[in-house]
Formats: sequence, C-alpha cells, structure tokens
Amino acid sequence: MDAITDFMAEDHRSCDALFVAVEQAVARGAWQAAGNEFRRFHDAMLHHFAAEESVLFPLFEQRTGMYRGPTQVMRGEHSQIRQLLSAAESALAESNADDYAGTAETLLIMLQQHNVKEENVLYPMCDQYLADQLETLLPELQKQIAGEERLSR
Repeated sequence: MDAITDFMAEDHRSCDALFVAVEQAVARGAWQAAGNEFRRFHDAMLHHFAAEESVLFPLFEQRTGMYRGPTQVMRGEHSQIRQLLSAAESALAESNADDYAGTAETLLIMLQQHNVKEENVLYPMCDQYLADQLETLLPELQKQIAGEERLSR
C-alpha cells in the first residue's frame, strides 16, 4: 500500500472539491458565497502545504539527504501558488469576474501540474523511504491537514 501517496492524494482531491465550490459560486455571481468558499479552499491549501513543509519534506530530506531535489522544487511551487491564491482572493474581494477567472485558470493549471508531480514522483519516493515511519507520520500529517479551520471536513 502506498500510504503517503494515498493519504496526500486524497487531500489533493479534497482541496480540488473546495476549489470547484468557489468556481460554482462565482459562476452564479454569488460573490459572498464565493468568498466564503474561497476562505475554506485557501485554508485547506495552507494546511496541506504546512503538512508537507513542516512534517513530510523535512523527514524525507533527513532520511534521503536530498535537500536540493524534489522538495525544493515543491516549496518553490507552493510559493507561486500562494501568490496566485492572494491574487484570486483580491479579485473575489473586488467582485472582479475577469480578474478572478484569469487567476483561477492559472491556479488550476498550476495545481494540476503540481499535484501530478507530487503524486507520481515525490509521494512514491516518500512511501519508499519513510515506510517505517507511517505509524507516527500519518497522524502528524492528519493533524496538520485538519487544522482548526477544517474540523468540519
């Protein structure tokens, strides 16, 4: 079983579903609902990144000695995604459908590409190198992902 891959990919799907809810609210012109859904999506993304950056990546780096490899690339992409999240949040706050649509399209493409890299390269490597850590690692990842804001998940 690819426990880390399965667990983290499931959270990707959860975040994707939250993003879809934002898109649906924007399509209806329901700006307040879109803002509320976006906050849920934004929080979910930040919790996911925190789980990776504070738990998974450091353990993987320590175990493999790869500090300038895939985790560095993923951190760089997280930074770019955070910038896109901020731009999308601003567009929503201004009820600017055109700005939001452009930013959301870029964000969607970036997230899809990012998730493919993690799910097909990095997470399987984590499964390989961290298999003996699952008993403590998975609960810690869950704790980071759940966060205070996501208890209703």
